[in-house]
Amino acid sequence: MSDPTADIRARQAASFGSRAGAYAEHRPGYSREAVEWGLAGADGTPRRVLDLGAGTGKVTATLVDLGLDVTAVEPDPEMLAELSRLLPAVTALPGSAERIPLPDAAVDAIFVGQAFHWFDVGPAMTEMARVLRPGGVFVPMWNYEDESVPWVAEFTESASMGRRRPAADGDRQPATHPAFTTFESHRFHHAHRRTAESLLETLQTYSRVIISDPAESAPLVARVRHFLETNPATASGEFDLPLITWTFRSRRR
Repeated sequence: MSDPTADIRARQAASFGSRAGAYAEHRPGYSREAVEWGLAGADGTPRRVLDLGAGTGKVTATLVDLGLDVTAVEPDPEMLAELSRLLPAVTALPGSAERIPLPDAAVDAIFVGQAFHWFDVGPAMTEMARVLRPGGVFVPMWNYEDESVPWVAEFTESASMGRRRPAADGDRQPATHPAFTTFESHRFHHAHRRTAESLLETLQTYSRVIISDPAESAPLVARVRHFLETNPATASGEFDLPLITWTFRSRRR
């Protein structure tokens, strides 16, 4: 008998390709400061970097801007195609965290933006340890709305997101693995320039919305639209959506 929770999770994990263009256009990038902090955790100077579960290249773009030799690996063909369209000079390969199409010790750093929670963690970390050189750094990252800002907390509540941002480091702490040192973490503040309409588009790139029945998602979108159109911080033109990039780093032993 199938596990309904596992089935829903599998549908969510596979849902992003249907919204690849919208994901590329409306999802936020990552704090450059956070990426630089992650890289600083490596022994030596990282040059060869893997963006694993790269999606449409949100982390990839920042790594490229830093002048690094970047390989992007992504299992969803639509997401990978969008990444290649936006970043044609990047080596973009189909693959998964559990089967990375690179040789042993091929990279100095591995970044994972907004994707680590979809991995089969034990096999994925073993595979990452294989392709990461000793002293290299593994950097999982997540963007969250900054709910310390009152209107942002109201927005996430209106969107039925609850408290999507973990309350403490332990709530998102990546699993330990014998090949890696204990994780350090740091939070970096940044912002995403939005309008009410583009923030609604962002909302509709979340997996739980993508796979939901229209009878469920339409009232959600209507409720959030009403909030954004009546909230003084978001009702008129462009505004900054405050974000936190929660970043972890661990060295390969």
